[in-house]
Amino acid sequence: MASFAQWIAGARPRTLPNAIAPVIAGTGAAAWLHSANWWKALLALAVAVALIIGVNFANDYSDGIRGTDDIRAGPLRLVGSQLATPRSVLTAAVVSMSIGAAAGVALAVISAPWLILVGALCIAGAWLYTGGSKPYGYAGFGELAVFVFFGLVAVLGTQYSQALRVDWVGLVLAVTMGALSSAVLAANNLRDIPTDAQSGKLTLAVRLGDTGTRSFYQALLALAAVLTLTLTAASLWCAAGLVAAPLAVRAAAPVRSRAEGADLIPVLRDTGLAMLVWSVAVAAALTLAG
Repeated sequence: MASFAQWIAGARPRTLPNAIAPVIAGTGAAAWLHSANWWKALLALAVAVALIIGVNFANDYSDGIRGTDDIRAGPLRLVGSQLATPRSVLTAAVVSMSIGAAAGVALAVISAPWLILVGALCIAGAWLYTGGSKPYGYAGFGELAVFVFFGLVAVLGTQYSQALRVDWVGLVLAVTMGALSSAVLAANNLRDIPTDAQSGKLTLAVRLGDTGTRSFYQALLALAAVLTLTLTAASLWCAAGLVAAPLAVRAAAPVRSRAEGADLIPVLRDTGLAMLVWSVAVAAALTLAG
């Protein structure tokens, strides 16, 4: 049986910035419109965190029963390492997604009921990433899905639930967040190119190849920097987002130096930290300027 610590590791806590940062950014966008609401932000945070944990357990389950994780250089997987039964990991995924769904319904009811449909699409996207007969994560669409769900939907959904409208500032924040979240997944898939190619998992990284994926990752970070400068058109305070630049540079160092395998794991951590620091800095700037 997996220990409590192994279950925590299986939930992949290093991915939590992908859930937390979009809510912070979206709340900053709402503050820019003088409509920030802390308890709606907390509900949005509950949705995001529960769903990303659910996604991680769902991926663990689906990849595990397919045998994709039999040979793995990345963090612990419960099913692939036979520390937990597929049924127990699937149950953890369902429970996590159910908590996210409940928080999402509550947020939608007090904000805009049509957001329930958006939430249903998010849950479907979470499951079909590696689940079902034709998982889109195995066809190279993972980064696109992350861009949409953890970028556009998460940031604009958070802004809309509080302000009941979105604006260009929210859209720029959403695209920036989507780029950074996609960079995290690109780094993850860069590390797994050899094993994914062997198991038939044709991620975007497998399709682009090692060199192409490294260039793609760095292009996503560069796009985030350019968009941060774009936000200064709303307020010069948004240049504070560049405080995350040293973390981004540190994150990209192993990618540029052509590190492989487990040596790429810190890239995920540092990219996530850069995303979190960026979201806090920009949200604070927009709150002050709003």
